[in-house]
Parts: sequence; structure tokens; C-alpha cells
Amino acid sequence: MLFSEIILDNEKFRIDDEFFMKEYISAYRKIKSIPNIVLKDEISVLTDFHANGSYEAISEVFELLDEPNFAYMVRTTDLETNNFSDNVKYITKKAYNFLSKSQVFGGELLINKIGTPGKSYLMPYLNRPTSLGMNLFLIRTNENSCINEKFLYIYFNTNFGLKIINRKINGTVPLTIDKAAIRSLYVPKFESDLIYEISSLVDKVFDLELEAKSMYRQAELLLLDTLKLKDFNPPSQTINIKSFSNSFCTSGRLDAEFYQEKYEGYLKKIQAYPYGCEPIRTACKLKDANYTPKDNQTYQYIELSNIGNLGEITGASLDLGCNLPSRARRKVSKNDVIVSSVEGSLASCAIVSEQYHQALCSTGFYVVSSEKINSETLLILFKSEPIQQLLKQGCSGTILTAINKDEFLNIPLPLVDANIQTQIADLIRQSNYLRIKSKGLLEKAKKAVELAIEKDQESALDFIKGKQTNDCNVH
Repeated sequence: MLFSEIILDNEKFRIDDEFFMKEYISAYRKIKSIPNIVLKDEISVLTDFHANGSYEAISEVFELLDEPNFAYMVRTTDLETNNFSDNVKYITKKAYNFLSKSQVFGGELLINKIGTPGKSYLMPYLNRPTSLGMNLFLIRTNENSCINEKFLYIYFNTNFGLKIINRKINGTVPLTIDKAAIRSLYVPKFESDLIYEISSLVDKVFDLELEAKSMYRQAELLLLDTLKLKDFNPPSQTINIKSFSNSFCTSGRLDAEFYQEKYEGYLKKIQAYPYGCEPIRTACKLKDANYTPKDNQTYQYIELSNIGNLGEITGASLDLGCNLPSRARRKVSKNDVIVSSVEGSLASCAIVSEQYHQALCSTGFYVVSSEKINSETLLILFKSEPIQQLLKQGCSGTILTAINKDEFLNIPLPLVDANIQTQIADLIRQSNYLRIKSKGLLEKAKKAVELAIEKDQESALDFIKGKQTNDCNVH
């Protein structure tokens, strides 16, 4: 490579081998070989949390809160799970107004700065005051730009876009990307009709995701209504006096948290269910036998980070048994329900789909199935507020707080009426169908952009409209 090529578009004068990796150079040259634009010329805003002032000035007004407050602060973890309501963070009105340069209104492109630098997301419209998290960039395009945030979101998630942006990541621990690198990124310049079609696909993706969430929420409300817990407010008394015989003698627990009145409130409501309830040990089958992976066999491995907020498994690592961690010891089957045992992640529950039949999961999950409660109802039960509270009550430990096997098996589950179970199953299946359809359209949008880069825009438009092409197929 000539020196003139080495310094071209190399604002940091890097000479490390990663910057000149063959796959990165190939993607860069391909984008440069077609009509293209530089991102800095097409954006009106590139900002982050730290654009609001010095650390000292921000620290005087800023505090990250767990309890609901004036404004929500969006973080990478929320974007990853597509969950903007559970375990989220808040800031005060004063902090929100002070952080005026990083207010979020929806529709912006957000890009990770560290952790997984360069990973991009499209911010949904939440209809609430929202502020940008500390480790994200926010981008808004010019009003008269030939591109928009929806197109950028798709492009930066294609094989070409990922390589273009990953090439500009630098550092060691942690890896980072900075504003100068973001501004320097090359983007293909397409005609307005293709940009419109890509944007329309993105709109459909988000509409389907909202519909999938709505179906899931209907299943949750149906269950809570059935259990007479829809509008239940548990006791909030901070003092609960117990005799020795009704406390340590039977529970073996001395910690005050265990005896909070709210747990008793949830327990009584579940036990009052007219169709009865049973502890998990009799209502379900617990699969807790260890499986030893074969060294030279390839397995799918499911971890906590692979669980979505709608009870789906979002992915799994693929590796030889000899390379898997020692906690990869549970083999799962289709329709099993996996439930996290770790406090702080108790809501990480999912149904095992056909795709992950015979995969391995972490011993941090309990794996259950039942002949009395279908998988969809089990999922909604385990993720419901009353059972989540009882799971939390059963947690113990110091460094890693978790619910042990005996406590887990003793938790009562209502034996939900069969007709209600069928309705819940139908809603969850519809939710899954819409979610999968949404994912398919997202892949279609990415493949269309890749086809436009590799071949031409006409082929990409034909592909979007369902016309046959020999270059790309979506199933």
C-alpha cells in the first residue's frame, strides 16, 4: 500500500494492522467506488452527554435515579433489550433542563461510544422527556439531506456499514470511537425513491414491534385480571412483627427483607385463586441434571444477555464444548421455560423455541416444564409482578444474591383455568409471530442496502417490492 493511501481518510494517522485489515479496506473501497457522501456534511447535530459542560458543572445538578422522576435517561442496555420501562433510570427536571444539549425526542440515531463502540440504534418515540445516556452519541441529519436517520440505522447495521464504522474504533481497554471518527464516515448516496422505501420498511419494523408488545401486554393483563391482581396494591407497612415460631423456626431466615408485608400480600392473593395453586415442585418438572458437553461437538449456548424482554431468546453463542464455560451445563428442549435465578435479572425468562432445541444454557437459569400449565402461561406467570416479588423474597446471599433451589421450588403457582391458558397462549404466539415478522423486515432492509451497494439501486428496489433477483433471497 502506498503512503498516499495510508494517510487517506486517516485523521488519527494510524498505522496499526487492524486499521488496514483486508475486510475493512475492501468495504471502504467499495463505498468510495460508488456515489457517496461524508457524514459530517449531512448532519445538523452530533452530541453527547458531555457536550453539556465540565464534569464539575454537570455533577452539581446530575443524579441518576432508580425511582420514576421527571425525565427518563436512555442507556445502551435499554436499547439492547428494546425495553424502556423496566429497570430504567431517571433524572430530575433541573438536570434535564441543564442537559439541554443532549435531550432526546425520538427518531434520532444513537451510537455507542464505548463497550460495543460503533453499534447503532434508532431511538423510538416515547412521548416523555428523555435525556441521553453517558456513553452514547446522538445524531440528527440536516432537513435538506439526501439521507435520514432511518437509512443510517440500516446502513450502519449492514456488513458494509459495520466494517466502515468498526474501522474507526481505536484504543485497547476500553475500545472507543470519537466524534471525529463519526464525522469522517462514508455513506453511500442513493436516490430518494430507495431512501423512501428503506425508511418505509423501518417504519413497518417499529409498528410491528409495538403491536407485538401490545399482544404481550394483553396476555399480562389477562393473567393479572384472572388472579384479581390487576389493580392490587400490596401492603407497604415497614414494620412486621413475627413470633419465633412463625419466622426463623419455619423459614430459617433472619433478614428483615424476607418478612416485608408486601410478600405476604402477594402470597395470600395467589393462594386465594379459586382454581387452586401448587408449589413449583409439584406444578412443574425441574430439569437440573448437569450435562457435560462433548469437547469436539458444537453447541448453542444461551446466557442471561440472550434473553429479550418479551420472553424470547434473542441469540446464542456457537462454540465447541471444550471452549464453553463451566456454567454451560443445562440442556434445554423446545417449550421449556428458563428462569433466571439471579437477583437483578429475575425477569430474564424465556420460552425455548424450536431454534434452540437441545441448546445449552447457563446454570444461572432454572429450566422448567409443566403438564398443568402451558409454556406461554408459565412464562407470563414467572414474569408477572406477584411471582417476581416472591422470587425476590426467596433470594439470599452476599456477593451474588440468588434464589436457591428449595426456595424456588416452594414458590406457589396458580393453576390457571384452562380457557385462560389457551387465550394467553394465543396472545403470546401472535406476539412472537409479529416480532419474527418485524425481524424479517429489518433483515430485508439491510439486504436491500447491501444489494444496492454491491450491484445497483434498481435491483434493490426490485428486491424490496418482491421481484425476483438472483443476488439475494429473504426467507
